[in-house]
Amino acid sequence: MKKIAVFCGSSKGFNPVYAKHARELGIYLAQKNIGMIYGGGKIGLMGILADTILKHQGKVIGVIPSLLRHEEVAHTEITQMIVTKKMSKRKVKISKLADGYIALPGGFGTLDEIFEALTLGQLGIEAKPVGLLNTNGYFNPILDQLELMVKEGFLKESNRNMLLVSDSVTDLLEKMQNYKAPKMSKVINKVVTK
Repeated sequence: MKKIAVFCGSSKGFNPVYAKHARELGIYLAQKNIGMIYGGGKIGLMGILADTILKHQGKVIGVIPSLLRHEEVAHTEITQMIVTKKMSKRKVKISKLADGYIALPGGFGTLDEIFEALTLGQLGIEAKPVGLLNTNGYFNPILDQLELMVKEGFLKESNRNMLLVSDSVTDLLEKMQNYKAPKMSKVINKVVTK
């Protein structure tokens, strides 16, 4: 993987462990020469992650919609900033640039983006690894919900297993490097390729 899209909060959260893990991920990405693509912000976990990567001579690409750029949240010191007209265009651009996706703790936007990446994988539109850095058990309730979805017949086990989870940066990135996308069913393949 040469570039990973990272979704995370524009807040730091209350527990300092969230910022600590963001820094660990930033150092890892810079040391492994893996570029980061993200929402382009300078605040919260996004800002901590970007600043850490830059401090360690890594590459950071921001993709920000013009409506957020004017909110004075855009990071002005990253390697490259791409401005899109709409949020939907931002998602498409990130998808085209990324070789994989990671979510750190965040809010609605983080969940929206990581579940969209999973949906693209489920439909066979992409075959990229999707990971959760489960700092402080932050995503445990969501993981429980996914298990319930499998149990109740709304999510296939193979699709549930597309989501890679760890509370360790190194372990998560190793899982992502070794990821093999599930084979698409013939029915889905026909629908997607029409």
